[in-house]
Amino acid sequence: MTEPAQVFIGVGSNIDREDNVRAGIRVLRDQFANVVTSTVYESSAVGFAGDNFYNLVVSMETTLAPAALQEKLHTIENQFGRQRGGPRYASRTLDLDLLLYDDLVCNEDGLQIPREDVTMFAFVLCPLSELAGELRHPVSGERYADLWAAFEQKDQALWSVGLEL
Repeated sequence: MTEPAQVFIGVGSNIDREDNVRAGIRVLRDQFANVVTSTVYESSAVGFAGDNFYNLVVSMETTLAPAALQEKLHTIENQFGRQRGGPRYASRTLDLDLLLYDDLVCNEDGLQIPREDVTMFAFVLCPLSELAGELRHPVSGERYADLWAAFEQKDQALWSVGLEL
């Protein structure tokens, strides 16, 4: 039997965000092992004018290969009415982004691990550092807690919303 991989998934929504985030987490808990959620944060839309997002990061285990996991996440997004083919930055019913897969470094066939969002966006790095602060970025070798401490946040405010999952 294959050893399970520890993966981190970015979760976001700005359409019926509370319901979609809660329901999305229920689906992940039903389909994956050892699902742990970060605090849920609210932030302004980035890259477009839209309603605020709820974002969090989920740690979980899977025996799926990275491409199969990404396909599974897309299937779950589709169940929530996710529309594909539009602009990269747009409103989302449910967004599930594969951020990290163990220490894998991959950039092929539409699969980028670690996802560049990890170091670009406060709404990803903050909750990731909460769950995996002592782990190290597989490319830079820096701890996520240190990356978050050094992150320039002035243009990317976020705040905890106290949403229980």
